[in-house]
Amino acid sequence: MELAIILMMILIVVAIGAVKLNEPSLTFPFKKKQNLFTPVERSFLALIDEAVGNQFRVMCRVKLSDVVATRDSLNKKAAKSALSRTSGRHLDFVLCAKGDMSPVIAIDLVHATQNGKDGYKRQRDWFVSGALDAARIPHVRIKVRSGYTANDIRQCIDAKLASVRIASANTPLVAGTAGQVKDPNIATRPTKPLGQDPMAA
Repeated sequence: MELAIILMMILIVVAIGAVKLNEPSLTFPFKKKQNLFTPVERSFLALIDEAVGNQFRVMCRVKLSDVVATRDSLNKKAAKSALSRTSGRHLDFVLCAKGDMSPVIAIDLVHATQNGKDGYKRQRDWFVSGALDAARIPHVRIKVRSGYTANDIRQCIDAKLASVRIASANTPLVAGTAGQVKDPNIATRPTKPLGQDPMAA
């Protein structure tokens, strides 16, 4: 009888010890990822950094909700609904001004394949484009292919920023004053034809 009690106590102690040993792995079942970015993302990050690293800070995988906010005039219900639509949406890269880290331009990579993980941004997300447009943040979609140089990336970004400046210059500061108010700090024409950029999607 005493032997059975002793064996039972030993089994209980062993069971408790096993649970304690396995508890961390059950509570935190994680391991380190080998790479933070995919090979394509790493390649483009290096190109973007080389192209504009001295001018902007390059942020990666930025949530859409981190770069846009609802207007103050919006009621709480509408604001909550709008913000909920930004959930789960992110931008591959955002270039920020070095001084105040304000977003300057958003960049998304566009994969050619339709299926699987690599094709998730092949189709334009019109909500993302519309939200960025409303917030006046230029949005560039660059097709993924080999052979790009840092200069190619810079030209694509410069062309997009130039086209936004031109559009802003053509927008009257006061309704009905188009052609009367000029801002000398805004370019009024591109330095080269802007055409359809073969990189953009």
